[in-house]
Amino acid sequence: MKKKFSSHKMYILFLIIFILYASSILIKQQLKLNSYEKQKEFYQAELNDNKDKNKELLTMKENVNSPEYIEEIARDKLDMYLPNERVYIDMSK
Repeated sequence: MKKKFSSHKMYILFLIIFILYASSILIKQQLKLNSYEKQKEFYQAELNDNKDKNKELLTMKENVNSPEYIEEIARDKLDMYLPNERVYIDMSK
């Protein structure tokens, strides 16, 4: 009778250990999945930002040879003006 009781205790102990081990594995896997989900969201946002930048660059590429763009860059960046153009500078600022 005592031997049967001892094997029953061993079975319950083994079952408890197995449940604890399986639970720890599941918790670790869930934490790793959450980490991957956060990384996915970060990279998705970065991808969307890069797509927006790409659209802006493609638009700029299309307009880079237009006379309006060239004139804008010459005026704003290089301080160049047309030969007969008068330039007024506001000194109050």
